[in-house]
Order: sequence, then structure tokens, then C-alpha cells
Amino acid sequence: MLEEYESKMQKTLDNLTNEYASIRAGRANPHILDKLRVDYYGTPTPIQQVGNVSVPEARTLMIAPWDASLIKEIMKAIQNSDLGINPNTDGKSVILNFPELTEDRRKELAKDIKKKGEEAKVAVRNIRRDANESMKKKNKGGEISDDELSNSELDIQKLTDKFVEKIEKAVDEKTKEIMTV
Repeated sequence: MLEEYESKMQKTLDNLTNEYASIRAGRANPHILDKLRVDYYGTPTPIQQVGNVSVPEARTLMIAPWDASLIKEIMKAIQNSDLGINPNTDGKSVILNFPELTEDRRKELAKDIKKKGEEAKVAVRNIRRDANESMKKKNKGGEISDDELSNSELDIQKLTDKFVEKIEKAVDEKTKEIMTV
């Protein structure tokens, strides 16, 4: 009965983890390109599907498109994004050089990480509310007894606490990663 809600909470945690993967910590990480789309014959296409993305050095990302005519489109997509990186090209590929993060930028990213964590906690609590409302309806409808209702509410709370704890751990780990010079 709780599996449905546990699965929803897990999706919330997975979504947060994916968002954190796209936050850069002064190192080149191909996942920061996950949200970027390039106009490929009139279709918005993920960069990873139009070329090879590699990390030749710790702070350099290289995108080698399979179709050289896409270089301008890729550069435009990166410049119009919120990555804050200026792309360069050697004619065959697009090169992104990641600067060291400044202290201010690290603090800004840490705030953003915390904000995303809070949003995830709110989502988990909303799932808890929906689960409790569902159980109360079943109780009113005579599907479950009062004891089953109170037991399920306890189980739902334990589940919520478990996921809130996991979210806090993810926030702490990512903040520590960002703040480490």
C-alpha cells in the first residue's frame, strides 16, 4: 500500500540528485549539458545526441559534433544558457574551459543547492499529505479500520522522515563538494 508513495518520494530524491549532477564544482562535468538543446534540422535535440562529449582535462569539456555545421548552433546554445561559460572552437569541436569558482560563486551555488533541497522536502511532504488523505478516505469508506489508519499514518511519517534525511544528506554532500577548493 505504501509502495506507491515510496516510489513517488524516491522519484523526488532521484530528481534532486540529477539536478545536483548538473551543478558544477569547478570541474568539467558532461552532465551540465543535459538540459541544453541544439536546433538539429528544426528539432530541439540534446547536445549528447549530436556529438561526442569528452573531458580531456579536469577543467575542460570538449564537444565534437558528428556534423560540423552544428558547431555554431552548439556555441549559440551554450552562450544563451545560464552556464556562465564562453565556448571556444577549433573548427572541428567546441571547447569549454571551466574557471576556478570564486568564493562568492561557491556561496551562491551553496544557496541554490539548499533551495533545491528545500523544494524536494516540500515535495516529499506533499506526498505524505496525499497519502494521509487517501488513507482517511479509505477509513471513511470503511475499507480500513481506525487502527489501520493510525498505523498507516505512522508508517507514512517514518517513510517521510527517511526521505527527508536522505535529502538533507544529499544537500550536505553537494554543499561540501562545492565549498571545497
